[in-house]
Amino acid sequence: MVLMQKTFCLVLLLLAAACCGQVVSPTQIKAPELRALQQQYMDDLKRVGEDIAANHFEYGFYLSRKLDIDEQQQKRSDQASIRFDRFNGHTVLAITGNYYAAYPGIRMSDGQRARSTFLRVAMPLLQAAVPHFQSNAAVEGYALEISHHVIGAVMRVPVERAENLVVYLPQPAAARLVASKDEAARQAALLEGQMLLNGVPLNIWLNGEGPRDVAAAPANAALGTAIGGSLPRSLAATEGKLLRASMADVESLKRAPAEPAPLPDARDLSDEALASLQSANQDNLDRLVKEVEPQAHFVAYAPPKFVVFRKAIYLAFSFNTSLPAPATASRYQLAALAFDEHVAHLVRPVLGYFKGEQKFDGISLSTTVHGAGKAGTSSSGQAVEFFFPLPALHCYEAYDCTGQQLLDAGTILINGERVGLDLQAAEANPAGETVATAHRPGRQ
Repeated sequence: MVLMQKTFCLVLLLLAAACCGQVVSPTQIKAPELRALQQQYMDDLKRVGEDIAANHFEYGFYLSRKLDIDEQQQKRSDQASIRFDRFNGHTVLAITGNYYAAYPGIRMSDGQRARSTFLRVAMPLLQAAVPHFQSNAAVEGYALEISHHVIGAVMRVPVERAENLVVYLPQPAAARLVASKDEAARQAALLEGQMLLNGVPLNIWLNGEGPRDVAAAPANAALGTAIGGSLPRSLAATEGKLLRASMADVESLKRAPAEPAPLPDARDLSDEALASLQSANQDNLDRLVKEVEPQAHFVAYAPPKFVVFRKAIYLAFSFNTSLPAPATASRYQLAALAFDEHVAHLVRPVLGYFKGEQKFDGISLSTTVHGAGKAGTSSSGQAVEFFFPLPALHCYEAYDCTGQQLLDAGTILINGERVGLDLQAAEANPAGETVATAHRPGRQ
């Protein structure tokens, strides 16, 4: 009995030491206001560390402020990373760490890798941190950075590289994400945040039903059901085969062609497939055009048709938008106003014609925007194209997502150039200087 008591005390001491070792010392924080917060809430930060330590991660996970280091080196390195920090001007509780899972790049897309690491690591970290700070007015949000690995091939030689996932959630969204049991509410909360994979923005779809990728692996489609609980045993066994590359994975990479063929379940993007889809939906499309025309102002010579955009199939509609905007309005302000005044009002009527599962990935709403010119004449038009994935459209349709979130989830082109639109900036700035952020080629 005495031996058991001593053993139990030793375990408690080791656990306490580990948790203290997970929290950054206030003396290591340079900013005075953040250092003061670190000191003031040290006990709460330690409790977050205890909750994180109680988790079992499928592959090695270590808190660390240094990312992308060898696992053996990580075991010997400082593992303190829980701290107060600044992210985009907000005071956040920040947690960084290394997750030693290696995803096969050929079989898992960017979105699937991000979703897997979010559900297996980021979500448990949020569940550990948010309850301790959700009522703390000093904490405006949570910022996580997690490094995992991807196995690919260069000249048919297997190469393993690090990939960093950044997750930022404002305080209200994080609280809803952790507390809610409703999948749509969790997805809406997640869309209020910001996700970056190696610095490139992306959206994480918890139910795995975002825009299809040709590299999609069917085993990952149900990952979102695991949020708030453990992965189903059958799914964990299936996906486990994908996470840590085995010798068979490495050998297959050696034999893999330079440009791997799409998986059998990838969307058929051929002209024949598009024609078949058009034929199957033509009657419904004709009825839609006739009934929605009064508010849509469709272009008569450009009827709805299915098109391929970024390796996905979109149903494309073309129409005209007239706005009482001044001729001095920028093209970005015109695009934002066109969405607010016209495009957004077409989403629910159009979706009403497509119930249940569809054999396409999204809807494109393309409009030529005309603003008022001198003496009430119409100014030359701006071509604005909105490509929205179906999950984001349904989230907006159900009033679970805002118009801004729908824009952030989609792709917007103005005269063929991709941009990002900020609706609030458009309203606040008539000249439109800060309405849009252009996306450089290669980062789409």
